[in-house]
Amino acid sequence: MLKPIEIIEDLFYVGVNDRTKALFENLWPLQKGVSYNSYLLNDEKTALFDTVDICYSDIFLQKLETALKGKQLDYLIINHMEPDHSGSMGLLRLKYPNIEIVGNAKTLDMVKGFYGISQGVRLIKDGEELSLGKHKLQFHLTPMIHWPETMMTYETTKKIIFSGDAFGTFGTLDGGITDKQLRPEKYWNEMIRYYSNIVGKYGSPVQKALEKLSHLELDVICSTHGPVWTEKKNIAQVISMYNRMSKYEADKGVVIAYGSMYGNTEQMAEAIAAEIAALGIRDIILHNVSKRAHSYIIRDIFKYKGLMIGSPTYNNQLFPEIESLISKLEGLNMKNRYFGYFGSYTWAGAAIKRLSTFSDLPGFELVGQPVEMKQSLQIDTVEACCALGRAMATRLNADDN
Repeated sequence: MLKPIEIIEDLFYVGVNDRTKALFENLWPLQKGVSYNSYLLNDEKTALFDTVDICYSDIFLQKLETALKGKQLDYLIINHMEPDHSGSMGLLRLKYPNIEIVGNAKTLDMVKGFYGISQGVRLIKDGEELSLGKHKLQFHLTPMIHWPETMMTYETTKKIIFSGDAFGTFGTLDGGITDKQLRPEKYWNEMIRYYSNIVGKYGSPVQKALEKLSHLELDVICSTHGPVWTEKKNIAQVISMYNRMSKYEADKGVVIAYGSMYGNTEQMAEAIAAEIAALGIRDIILHNVSKRAHSYIIRDIFKYKGLMIGSPTYNNQLFPEIESLISKLEGLNMKNRYFGYFGSYTWAGAAIKRLSTFSDLPGFELVGQPVEMKQSLQIDTVEACCALGRAMATRLNADDN
């Protein structure tokens, strides 16, 4: 039987790792797996923070029972109702029928809707407190990060924030639980991917939450995915990353995402990239949308300021994978990006028209003249692609002045 892990005095990790699931939310690849984090505060009263995916309820309940050391479970604090965190709630209530389920009004409505539980619940309001003994909890509502019921719970004695999905990452916890026990650098890209894929649309609510909680002193961040953050430099970096991403700020660099059936549109992308590199831009990432999962393309679009999209015409429409990527980006409310586009066709062009509609979205600054190619790459098309690449590089370099 797996044992719970004591993070600091009275605080135990009772979460689990998922190395089986292929797609998070049936959308996003989990090449490095994911953890579902749950925590127990063992005091005069005991409080559990979130549960885990029901697929791992047996391991979770065994860990919890061991961590309780024969005591009863008094409270289940629900920071987020998504089923990867609330899925074991029904089984938990069966095992501990006297627990009080603590949540805000929107949380408790979902508790009833998902699990049919309406008794033995405690409704809390923003700023309300709950004493466990020497540990006192404060509840801070942070709606739309990224569901309407989301909240964070702050423990005042040890300065712990139980942050729900905020500050989380993809990737399993392989032995170590805290950032002191593992190498945090392997999670930074996965944090960007997690944020961009899951939370990316909700930049404004994230900004409001960061401002609301900015007065709290944090010694420990307990997210529901990824490492427990305990080192000051890592806590500062986590908060800084969320601040930048929620403002849609990005580094100097370009993502070129393209579709290509027979390689002609890909040659356009290569010509554009070569010209950008010739003008000193070092971070250039080319993504063939037919081979690279959109999850990673979106991550890189959140990382870099320049975005260029290229597509052949396909059935008088955009190439399907480009259409799908654009749809996802539109749903994320992307902002503060320099945008250029290019396309190709054989007998009737349509891709450029659709990409021009995308370029009109608020938050996109169009750079350069779009390039449309008929059939194959000729010298005039190469020159036009180079001009488009120069326009992007020039715009990025202008930010340095």
